[in-house]
Amino acid sequence: MGNNGQTGRVTVQTLQEMKGEGRKIVGVVVYDYQMAKIVDRAGVDIVSVGDSVGATLWGHRSELEVTLDQMLVACKAVRRGIDRALVSCDVPYGPMQEGPDAAVRAATYLVSEGGADMLKLDAAAEFPDCVNAITEAGMYVWAQFGITPHTASRYTGVAKTVPELAASLKDQFVKEAALLEDAGASLLDFTNSGPVAGPVVMEAVSIPVLGGLGGGPWLDGRVRAVMNAIGYVASALDDEADRYANVAKIALDAITTYAGDVRASRQIRGK
Repeated sequence: MGNNGQTGRVTVQTLQEMKGEGRKIVGVVVYDYQMAKIVDRAGVDIVSVGDSVGATLWGHRSELEVTLDQMLVACKAVRRGIDRALVSCDVPYGPMQEGPDAAVRAATYLVSEGGADMLKLDAAAEFPDCVNAITEAGMYVWAQFGITPHTASRYTGVAKTVPELAASLKDQFVKEAALLEDAGASLLDFTNSGPVAGPVVMEAVSIPVLGGLGGGPWLDGRVRAVMNAIGYVASALDDEADRYANVAKIALDAITTYAGDVRASRQIRGK
């Protein structure tokens, strides 16, 4: 069901073969066991346990507040729910900033204790030595680069919009992608790639290039946070964002009905 023609466990080699064959790679971001079971059954290729868990699920002000131990809890929960897809876990803010040795220790922790198949490194183009150290230690790296909320301010005045900015920086992004591939990355996450820089970068490297924020069909695949995609966030009750479902509204209606049954002394549904 929806497995892109693949059978058996998805590996890094599987993803590289998909790029070569022109088959799109499906990635999702999830944080818990139940959703992991669902997306695995849907046949996605990559399940990313993102440090966005802090802001999205736990109400943190920023993903920068998430600790390594918190990432381990989320990674273990997702790992328990996945039989087929490749599981990637974010190395949170901190270890890479401390240097390659700390990055390797954090990566080893998430692989050995959390069961991650791959480590996702945000803003990896700034830390190619960490990418290299982790891959030299025998682990797979999914390296993020591009225009993020943390890097966009550097380019103020270069272009009026993010797509224009990405287009104007395409040569730089090609160099960063090549740098990360040379450092040993097995997969790239090109944020805000845009339709100009995206295809150029994708053709410049031999490893798959996916994109979430600001990505598009010009890449080897896409990544989408499931909670946003299906409207399983409180903001979906009021906004008009384009989603595949609106679970928040369904849940609100259901819980309102349940509360009404209790208050009216009616038998509730289920146990």
